[in-house]
Amino acid sequence: MPLYALYALLFEDTGLSQAQISLLFVLWSATAFVAEVPSGALADRYSRRRCLVASSLFQALGFALWITLPGFVAFAAGFVLWGFGGSLVTGAYESLLYEGLVERQAEEHYARVNGWVGALALISQIPAAGAATLLFSLGGYNLVGWASIGVCLAAAALATRLPEPARAGAPSAPPDRASPSRQGPLPAPLPQSGPAGHGVNPAVSIAESAPDPHGYLTLLRIGIREAVSNPVVRTALIAAALIGGLDGLEEYFPLMAKDWGVPTALIPVAILGLPLAGAAGAAFGGRAGRITGGTLGSILFGALVLLGAMALVALPAGLAGVAVFYALHQMILVVVDARLQATIEGSARATITSVASLGTELVAIALFAAWAAQGLLLVAGIWLVFAVALPYCLRTRLR
Repeated sequence: MPLYALYALLFEDTGLSQAQISLLFVLWSATAFVAEVPSGALADRYSRRRCLVASSLFQALGFALWITLPGFVAFAAGFVLWGFGGSLVTGAYESLLYEGLVERQAEEHYARVNGWVGALALISQIPAAGAATLLFSLGGYNLVGWASIGVCLAAAALATRLPEPARAGAPSAPPDRASPSRQGPLPAPLPQSGPAGHGVNPAVSIAESAPDPHGYLTLLRIGIREAVSNPVVRTALIAAALIGGLDGLEEYFPLMAKDWGVPTALIPVAILGLPLAGAAGAAFGGRAGRITGGTLGSILFGALVLLGAMALVALPAGLAGVAVFYALHQMILVVVDARLQATIEGSARATITSVASLGTELVAIALFAAWAAQGLLLVAGIWLVFAVALPYCLRTRLR
């Protein structure tokens, strides 16, 4: 997305202060916070593919507001739209991928496949950054914004073509009775593939994708109950929130580069190494899946110390250290997400994943507040504490 490399600069050049920009990021996360779990239950109850389509459409509308009515109010409205659209993706995407692998009895490859998907997403930022530089030189923020809207619409069109696998973990109504009502008794779940590697029920594997027979509120309760009451899922959720929230730091990469002396026109090119490094880390995440929680905590601790050192240096060359940090962070993020998916056993996978994303948004808000208060150095210091806690959240390895 060409606008990703420049929208923070758009806000600043429109006249917003650093505190106002951070407030926009907080609003973005707060919107996702409110919508996160309900949208995950929507994906469980209805179509995950349609959630992905709607997400891109909401994002396109938000960008249109930014370009046509630049100002704090329009930026805030755009972030509300983007935040809601983003909440439709979290949970739906992971469930679509994981259950597609379950359908093929290949769920043990989730970390590797998801790592490569994440790597490709990060690599795509490179041509997007190049396009941002070219488009900005030709038509400024307006041309960059309209091109990004076109990308969103194209993504929505492509999402309509994604195959949606049968709900491997979804319960099935007994053949001699109608599907239960929202208040009625729940049918027994079909056998599913989980951490123990059980096979998938053939009836589920060959069935066409259909809405879950449970009611929306029932699925919402099932997902929240498993997320809260299952200690293995709960600790994996905490780890996912702590690591995922740190991803909010990438919103400040362009501002970081500018503060460290990189000219505005060169910022998209100067930060190209960051998505490349992140892609390498994400791609390695599949191989790192069996690393112990203690080792992952140590790696994160070292990466944060390096990040803090770069904040003290505050020179363009410091972006190289940020790239190393980002690679290690993306690797850990893939491992943590895979461990979370492996712990989920019920039919509300997207809802549970959205609970993790809800925690991520809370942690991201803390990150934005820390940046507004003291910048990168405070962020690195706070997450050093989280790095110490990470081993306690990841006490088991993937099988």
